[in-house]
Formats: sequence, C-alpha cells, structure tokens
Amino acid sequence: MKLRENLLTIEDLYVKAQDNLILKGVSLEINLGEIHALMGPNGSGKSTFANVIMGNPGYSIESGKIFFHGEEITNLPPDERAKRGVFLAFQHPESIEGVKVHQFLRMAMQSRRNKDVSVLEARIELNDWMKKLKMDPDFQKRSLNDGFSGGEKKKHEILQLALLSPALALLDETDSGLDIDALKVVADGFNLVKKENTDLGALIITHYQRLFDLITPDIVHLIIDGHIVEKGGPELVNEIDKNGYDKWLTRV
Repeated sequence: MKLRENLLTIEDLYVKAQDNLILKGVSLEINLGEIHALMGPNGSGKSTFANVIMGNPGYSIESGKIFFHGEEITNLPPDERAKRGVFLAFQHPESIEGVKVHQFLRMAMQSRRNKDVSVLEARIELNDWMKKLKMDPDFQKRSLNDGFSGGEKKKHEILQLALLSPALALLDETDSGLDIDALKVVADGFNLVKKENTDLGALIITHYQRLFDLITPDIVHLIIDGHIVEKGGPELVNEIDKNGYDKWLTRV
C-alpha cells in the first residue's frame, strides 16, 4: 500500500487568546486526500484550532509548530498561507456591501494562482462551477454575503473552495444553522469538489453527527478543554452521537 504524502503537521501546539490558554499541547497530522473530523463541546478549542492554522493574528502561539507540505508556516501571515493552499470556510462569513460575488472570486483566484485571471476566464470557470453546484447564475451579481441566508453563505464558501482549489480545506461549523435540505446541498457540493480534487485534505469542525451522514471522515479527533483526548474512525462519531462527551470529560 502506497503511503500518502503528509500535508499538515501540528506539533504540540499551545495557544492563548486574550491571556487565556485555549489549546494545550495539540498535535495532529493530515495527509493528502484525507478527511478529518474535529468534534467537541462548546468552548473546547475547535474554532481556535482552525483559526490558528489559518494564521489569525488574534491568537498567540506560545509554543509548538505548524508545517504545511513540509514547510514551517507557524509565523506566516494568513494571506501567505492562503496562497500556499490553505482555505478556511468561516462559521460566520463577513458581508461586504458593494463588492460583487464575481469580483471577489476573481480577485481571490488571482491571489491563489499568483497570476492575472481575465474577466472571461473567471466568468467561464465561475459559470461552470455554479452549474455543477446547482446555483442560480444571478447569485454572482449580488454583493458579497449581503442579505444572504445562512445556506447561501455556506454555498458561496463551497463555490470558493471549488474555484480556489486549495490543498487543505478547514470547514469551521459549516453545518451551523442549516436545515437538512441546505445541509445536503452543502455536503453534496463538498463531495463534488473532493471527487474532482482527490488530493484535497480537509478538517471538518462540528458539534453534530448529522454532517457525517453525508460526508464520511477518514479520521475523527475529539477535543475537550484544549486537549485531543481521542482519535478514531467514523465509529467514534456514532459513539459521540449516542452517548455524548461525558466519557471523556474526566480525562482532562
């Protein structure tokens, strides 16, 4: 069996936010093509972990290292991480009135590819992916996230994921606030992107089991109070859904 190339390595990460220690010695590895799940109760450090990987300056790394494709990126700014292929789908995406979706996506494509992308080229790719994702073509003419429903914001982030073709996708509570129909649309979109980019690695962060009825993770991590206390396969999702977190709360 061929070993997969390492994509992301987190080594013994300690992280503070506003003088509070949030992550307490977290280590994790993701290989090319793997889908990882990160689950845990509120306040356990899930969103902090995603933001630190992306380089959010609101968090302070006290110790530990982050490697991406074998290169240390611990101190790189977010834009440099994005150019290298790290993508974060936010839990609550920002709205920007006056910036059209197609304008934003073309600028993002140029930054990711480090070259000019013509209006025609961007439009062709955008229309192609909107058709695949079953999105209304008029969506691209709207202001970025302005007046979008929760489902529309999440669909837009899947559209970004498709067009930017990152190496690593961090999906931070993408299922938050979605009804079952919107959840299925988002999950189907992710699965389609993954099918076309089989090397895409992903870390999917959620409280709930229901997303993993639609997206099957290879490896599941459980984080409580800033510690990863368990690692397993999809069966761990089922155990958490059935019994909750009580079993692990005494381990930290």
